[in-house]
Amino acid sequence: MPWQEGNQLTLLRNGEQYFPALLAAIAAARREVFLESYLYEPDKIGRQVSASLMRAARRGVQVHLLLDGFGARYLPQRLRHSLLQAGVRLLFFRPESTRFSLDRQRLRRMHRKLAVVDGQVGFIGGINILEDLDGPGLAPRYDYATRVEGPLVAEMRHIAASQWRQTCWSQLKHEWAAIPHLHHTPPATGRMPAKLLRRDNLRHRRAIEAAYLQAIKQAREEIVVANAYFLPGITLRRALLAAANRGVRVVILLQGRLDHALLHYATRVLYRPLLLAGVEIYEYTAGFMHAKVAVVDRTWLTVGSSNIDPFSLLTAREANIVALYAPLAHELRADIQRHINEAAQPVPAESIMAAPWWRRVLPWLAYQLVRGLLGLTGYGKREYRE
Repeated sequence: MPWQEGNQLTLLRNGEQYFPALLAAIAAARREVFLESYLYEPDKIGRQVSASLMRAARRGVQVHLLLDGFGARYLPQRLRHSLLQAGVRLLFFRPESTRFSLDRQRLRRMHRKLAVVDGQVGFIGGINILEDLDGPGLAPRYDYATRVEGPLVAEMRHIAASQWRQTCWSQLKHEWAAIPHLHHTPPATGRMPAKLLRRDNLRHRRAIEAAYLQAIKQAREEIVVANAYFLPGITLRRALLAAANRGVRVVILLQGRLDHALLHYATRVLYRPLLLAGVEIYEYTAGFMHAKVAVVDRTWLTVGSSNIDPFSLLTAREANIVALYAPLAHELRADIQRHINEAAQPVPAESIMAAPWWRRVLPWLAYQLVRGLLGLTGYGKREYRE
C-alpha cells in the first residue's frame, strides 16, 4: 500500500482516552457511522456506546454496527432488539452455528477494532467495546488506539464499507448493502505520512506481517514491540534475531499475567533463543495487557488490532495503521517505556537457562498444540515449524 500524506494521528491510551473521543465523534455524526468490534459487552461502556449509536440512528444517521459472531456471541437479545428498534443496522460476522464445531472456518474471525464517522474521522487500534477494569487491585487494561483525520480516513471507510457489504450479502440482508459512495476524499489536516494495512483472506493475507518484516530488516538502532499475544513465525523470528545480532537494540514487552493459557505458555518456547541473542524481554504485570504496537528507530510506528501470533497474522481479519512521524513515534515509545519502568518485570536469561526440564515441558506442549490448531486453518504450516 502506498503512503498517504497529510494525515493527523492522535494517540489514545486505554479506554480512558479512547471512549470519550469515540462517543464525541458519534454524537457529532450527521450522515453515517461504521463501527467494528470483536468484543462488545453490555457493561457501562457498552451501554454508553449503544445509547450513542441509538441516538444517532434516531436522528437519521445510518449506523452500521458489525460485531464478531464468536467474540460478541453472548450479546443479550434485549440489547440487540433495542439497537435494531432504534434503527441501528446490526450484523454479526460469521455467527456461531454450534458451540463445539471443528470447522476450520471458525478460527477466521473479525478481530478489527475500527470506526469511521461521516467519512471524516476514524479510529483504529486494539480497544474493544468494554470497560478496561478487569478486577480489583489491577491497573486498567493496557491498550492503544489512534484517532485519524485526513486522506487516510477514506481508505478506512472503504474497508469498513466493503466488509459491511460482504457480510450483508452473505446473510441475505440485501437492503442494507446499499451504501452511498464517498465523493470527496478528506482534506489534508496534518503532516503525517501513513498507510492502512489490513489482513483478510483475499489479496491482503500478509500485509501486516510484511510491514513488520520490512521495518525490522531496515532497523538500525532500536526495535520496541509491545504485543499481548506474541508467537511470531520463523521468518519474523529470524528477522528479530538478525536485528539483534547486527547490534540493534530489541525490546519486547509481553503479557505477564495468565490470560489465554495456550498462547501464554507457547510463547515461552521463544524466550531462550531471543534472550541468547541479547533481546530484552519484559512482562507486564500491573494488570492485563492488550496492546499491539511497535516503534522502530524512533520514526516508524504501528498501532492496530493485530497480535504477532498465528491466529492474527494468518486467519483473522485485522487492521493496523502505520506511520512515519518522529514526534508520534517518540510519544508512543515513551509511553511503552513508562509501562516497562513502572509496571513490568524483566525476564533474566539465567531464569530460562537454568530451568529444569520439567518446567520446559508445558511450553513445548502448548507450542505443539498451537501448531496443530494452525494446521486446521490450512495456513502457515512452514512458518510455525520448530
